[in-house]
Order: sequence, then C-alpha cells, then structure tokens
Amino acid sequence: MSFLTRRLLATSALITFAVPSVTVLAAPVAAQSATATQPAKGKKPPAATRASDDNAPSMMGATAPTDQKSELIEVRSARHSQVAGGLMIKEDAPKSRSTVTSEYIEKQAAGLNPMQLIEMLPGVNTTSTDPMGLSGGHMTMRGLNESQIGFTLEGFPINDIGNYAVYPQEIVDPENLRSINVEQGSADLDSPHISATGGAVDMYLMDPKEKLGGKIVGSYGNYNARRVFGRLDTGYIGNTNVKGFISFSDAAEDSWRGPGGQNKLHGETKWVSAWGQGNKISFSLLGNHGTSTLFPTTYMDTWQAQGIHNAYQATWNPKSPSANYYELHRNPFTNIYASAPSTFTLTDHLTLTETPYFWYGDGNGGGAYSESLTSQQWGAQTMTASIGDHNASNTKSLIVYNPSNTETYRPGSVTKLSLHTGINRVSVGYWFEYSKQIQTGPYSQVDYATGKPLDLLGGGPNMVLANGETAQYRDTLTQTRIHTMFLADSLSLLNNKLNIEAGLKYSVVNRDGQNFLPDTSTGPYIKGSWQEPLPAVGIRYKINNENQLFASSTTNFRIPMNTSLYDSGAYSVARGGYANQANPNLKAEYSISEEFGWRYQGPTVMSSVTYFHYNFTNSLYSQTVNTGNGQSYTRSINGGSSHADGVDFEIGTRPIFYHFRPYFSAEYINRRTDSNVAAGNGDYVFSKGKFAPQTPRYQFGLNLDYDDGHLFGGYSLKYVARQYATFTNDQHIPSYITMNINLGYRFKDWGPMKAPTLKLNLRNITDRQYLGFVNATAANALATTGVYGTAIKGGSATYSIAAPFMVMGSASVDF
Repeated sequence: MSFLTRRLLATSALITFAVPSVTVLAAPVAAQSATATQPAKGKKPPAATRASDDNAPSMMGATAPTDQKSELIEVRSARHSQVAGGLMIKEDAPKSRSTVTSEYIEKQAAGLNPMQLIEMLPGVNTTSTDPMGLSGGHMTMRGLNESQIGFTLEGFPINDIGNYAVYPQEIVDPENLRSINVEQGSADLDSPHISATGGAVDMYLMDPKEKLGGKIVGSYGNYNARRVFGRLDTGYIGNTNVKGFISFSDAAEDSWRGPGGQNKLHGETKWVSAWGQGNKISFSLLGNHGTSTLFPTTYMDTWQAQGIHNAYQATWNPKSPSANYYELHRNPFTNIYASAPSTFTLTDHLTLTETPYFWYGDGNGGGAYSESLTSQQWGAQTMTASIGDHNASNTKSLIVYNPSNTETYRPGSVTKLSLHTGINRVSVGYWFEYSKQIQTGPYSQVDYATGKPLDLLGGGPNMVLANGETAQYRDTLTQTRIHTMFLADSLSLLNNKLNIEAGLKYSVVNRDGQNFLPDTSTGPYIKGSWQEPLPAVGIRYKINNENQLFASSTTNFRIPMNTSLYDSGAYSVARGGYANQANPNLKAEYSISEEFGWRYQGPTVMSSVTYFHYNFTNSLYSQTVNTGNGQSYTRSINGGSSHADGVDFEIGTRPIFYHFRPYFSAEYINRRTDSNVAAGNGDYVFSKGKFAPQTPRYQFGLNLDYDDGHLFGGYSLKYVARQYATFTNDQHIPSYITMNINLGYRFKDWGPMKAPTLKLNLRNITDRQYLGFVNATAANALATTGVYGTAIKGGSATYSIAAPFMVMGSASVDF
C-alpha cells in the first residue's frame, strides 16, 4: 500500500464514518441550471434545501437519481453557452469524474448507445461492432474492461449478475438521458456493484416536463438504417404533483458485413411526484426487445487474410448444410428494468433515500454445431439420441441449433439514511439483492428446408438422449445473495473550502449453484462465499472559487464470475472431463485506487488534470490448460497482480469566438503485469513487467462544437494507441484514428411545433477498417519457452472488428 493510501486511511480514522448521501456540484451556468427538489405545482422552490444546498459538503456516494441535481434545459433556451458543448460540467467530488449532458447527446446520431456517447471522455476507449450500436459494443477505462466497470441507470445496476457483461444497446434511449457520469477511478460507496474494480458509469433519465408536450424523431441512414422515436409528456396531472412521460422507439439496420440485420423495439416511462422541501418519489420502467445477427470475432491471421469479409454464411444449401449459416447465429433478448428511487425529508436534519429495483432478462446468443445422433455423451456415458422429426439423411453429422440461454430475475434495494448536522453529514446504508439466473444450452431442431431453427430460444424439439434426458452443454441454476452495509462521514471545514470524507463498505456475497450435468468435478451443488471490507477516503480543498485540489484513496472488489463454479461444454473421455472446468475456490479480485488532481472552473475555461495509481491483486481471467495428450480445457484462475500509473486531462470552454466551444481530453497510462501468467502444462510465460493487454498507452480526444442557437455543427477526433492482445506483448492492435462530423439547423417555432430540427451525422468519416477491441486475451501468440523450460505453443487472442462509415439524417420536433 502506498504512502498516500496509508496517510489518507489514517486520516479517515479521526472522523466519523458515514454513507455518502449527496454529491453536490458547484452551481451550473444559467443554461444548465439545477435544483434537486421540485416544488408543488404553481409554487416556487425554497431558496435552499437539504438536497441542493451549494454550500453543503460534496459526498462520495450519490448514485441514486434523487441525489443528483436536476438539469433543466428548455428546448428553446441558450443551450449553446454550456461548457464544451455539453462534455463538461462543474464538478465538486474528491475524485475524478467526467459528465456528458443532454446537449451533447442530442447532437449525436439518433439512437446511439451509452458507450458510444462517452467515447470522448478521458480514459474511455469504446468500440462498436455496428454503426448504430444495436449489436452492442465494448469498452475499457484506464485499461480495465466493461466487466470491471459498474454501470447503473437511475440508481440500479445494469451489469449482468453472472459474468458482469454490459449490453449497451439494451439500456436506454438517448433522447431521455439527462446525463452520464463517468467515474474513472472508483464507484461511489452506495453504488450497487460486486464487480466495479475499475470505476463506474452512472446514467440518469430526464424528469418529465411540467407541461403537456412531447417529441418526435425520425432518422434514416446507410445500411438501410432507420429509426423512429416518440415521447409524450403528461405535464402535471390535474391538481396533483404527479407528472410523467411515455416513450417508444423502433430501430433497425442491415448488417454491414455479412447477411442479416439488427432490430430493437424499446419503451420507457418515468413518473415523478415531488412536494415540500426535499420529498420526491419517482418510478421508471424500461422494456427492450431486440434480435440481432451476431458479428463473429476474428483471429489476427484471419483478419490479415480476410479483413472485414469474415462473416457468417449468407445462403443455406440443404444438400450441403453448414453450421456457419447466419440464421443460426442470432441474438434474441428481452429485458425489463424497473426502479423507484425516492427521497423523504423525515426531519429538518434527517433524510431517507430508497431505491428499490427489479431486473429481468431472457435471451441467448445463438450457435450451431454438427452433431452425431449415434454417439452422444451424458457425462462419461456414451449413448444414442433423437431429435424431433429431423429430415436429414446423415444422422452422424446433423446440424443442430445450440443457443446459450440465460434467464435472470433480480430484485434489490438500496436504502440510505443521512443525518445533516451543520458542517457534518453522516449516513448509513444497506444494499440487498437476491438474484436467480437460469442458464441452459439445449440442442434443438433446425428446419433443413430453410436452415432456420424451429425455435429461436431453443425451446424445441430438443435432442433427447437414450436415457430420456435432454442433451445440454450447460444446465445451471445460480442464486446470489448480496448484503452490503456502508457507513460514511463528510466534514466541511473552513467555510466549505475543505471537505474531508471517509467511509467503509462491507460486502457479503453468497452464491448457491446447482449443476444438473452429470459427472461434474464439483458435484451437483456448489457454494461460494466472499466477504470484503472496503474503506475509502477523500479530500477536496477549494483554493478559491475557480481552483480546487482533490485526493482520494478507495478500494473495490470483483467476485469471480458464476461460470467459475461449473463444469460445462462438451465432455471428453480422453480429456477426463468437460471442456470448461470449475474452479470454485477463487478469491475475489481486489483493487486499491489512488488519485490526486486539480480542477480549474472559471467563467470561460474549465479544466481538470488527475494523476492516478492503482494496484490489482488476484486478477481474474480465463486460462487454457493443455492436458498433455492432445486435449485441453479452460478454467478461471487468479492471474496474480498488476499496477498502473497515469494522467488524465480534459479542458473545455464556453463560446470563445464565433460560437465555437472546443474540448480536448487525453490520457497517458503505464500499466504493467506484476506476475508471470500461467499458460498450461504447469508452466508460465515470462509476462512479469510486460505492458498489460487491452490498454492503449495514449489516448487523445478532440471535439469542436459550433452553435449559434439555430445552426449547429461539430467535429470530433479520437486517437487510440496500440493495444496488446497477449501478456507477452507479441501481438497487438495497431493504433488508429477515427473522426465524426455533425451538422444541423433548428428552425423557429411554427405553430404548435417547437424548434423543428434537421440534423446530419457522419461517423468514421474516413471509413477506416480496423480492429477496435481485444475481445479475448491470450498468454502468448507465438511459440515460446516457459519459465520452467517447457515449450509453449502460441495461443489465439480474438478481436472485434469496429464499425464502418455511417451517415444518418434525422428530423425532429418538440410540441
């Protein structure tokens, strides 16, 4: 532990621990005015409230939307005065944080997902696999991937509870987003995550409008991309304080490489009732249904030989069927999110914040294989099988559909009680979640006349073994119970110039797993338990109204993925087990993050520079193990430790000449592996001291915004340095530059139509073809000699091919 960590944690022992209650941002400019409470209809808000007092201390925990300041931006107001075109706001947290507001969001191409919208921020490296982002994407932040970053929407967690993956295309329609907060170093204490060792991304919906109205957007682009969005605001209903909105969108596009396409139907609603000083109840419900054709990842030699033409097969031949046919590689998914974040002022000094939520998801990533009905495995037993009324003549090589089904039920709640006593704010909180995740992998029938699965969700007819059991490559039930208590204190001194914060979070996570496959190495019932105390401390000092210094030291953890509990995949007698083998006794991944920074927040220019350092122990990753007889299997392992040092920087301005507002961000990072990584055969590759994979050493982002109130436009550029794919640094993605342009015009109001707008967006304007993300790392790509002298064959890292040039035109109007 570094000197800074020891000193900061020692300081925390001198003050009362409490839960962060409210992050207070310095007062935004007029075009971004803020208030945290809503007055009763027709009444003015109080001059100051507990939730929005600008002199109150900033807090390290403010994940609930009722903790955030509301951003009031009217369609016809002077939005073009915001800093950096909506890529910066005034921050007051004792740690690094960057924010994207609705002004920047609404100028981007319609329907982009949240990962695409934060691509310009320091430390953020994102890649989309299709132009509209309908098939998802990937992200790293300070070299850590999305499974190590906590994502929330309206205060509830978005990451998958099993493998912590994020599917950005399923989350939210950008027209309803108020802001996206990016915390590059650490999640807040009250953030509901068990995987956020690498920071957090918090998304917040706009509140419903106070008057009856709405918005309509229509868009069309290349690859037959089309999208419609509609939103209706009720305004205040009758003489009540209740207001709400309902919105729907429908988007689709053709695949840009290979056959098929992507489509998404999405709906959202939010309702709010606010009264008195600081009382607010809100309810949000989001539903999403999408079906995409998957884009295959690629290997480096395949990329060099085929480029972007590595795709699934476009046609089906019943006489020569192929499991590579695109209709067998679809991604259907339905998910529903519900959240009711609310705040109640119990007394003049006591506030209760409650965020109950429910998360439901059901879908799969489709796949197909050639299987023999005369020889199937039921664990170590070999037997025959049958499947429906298949019409293929060759039962020894039958194409079957094999999706990876996942169904998740996930209720939970975050409760926080805050005591305000003048210069001190003490809070205590509790996060509880119970989740049930059912994961199966049945083999189901394919219509040999068309090549399509009879049931896209793999419901049948299924392959049935001679013993009457349904054949599956995985069949598990995982139940996860999370108990997290957090306690923190915020002390404001020297007339709020000095703010000292400290907190402690204690997490207890229990997993009960049941594997219904036979002959597994761990038996049918598996239990996992992890407990971690997670201290945090932060200091912010205001030199004057424009300059402030901050420092923080935080700890976070990520428990192993649920897949580490189970054997799964194909069983091989020669291998002596399954293709994926359990390792249920893994320790949690643990991180210590330290930051020291300076912010300048002047009337024209705003900037921030942050030095950061982090240490990881028990880094979790997947390993391929060779058994020595031509067989291999994969398992999750602790890969040792790593560390990083780096600097983040961003600067933006209000209009400085002719309505231009430039923004620039940059990052330098030196991330190193501190251990030799296991490579199978009981040996290790020489990786200690090597540069860590998936980490660009340099990143630069530039955005130039122009907006005179009617005509607006922008140009953005992002440079990303090379990214290694292996722990021995013998294979990498080359550096790349991408550029985007937007141009639009807002017309004057015309009758009931408010600010009719035409917009043109161009993304990746040079149509650069490039590998954008290391999808799966490898110990080494080239043959090498291990630490113990073993000859180690080269492994195979996989890559995602980035999206091509996109042009999209949009027309929108408010009413």
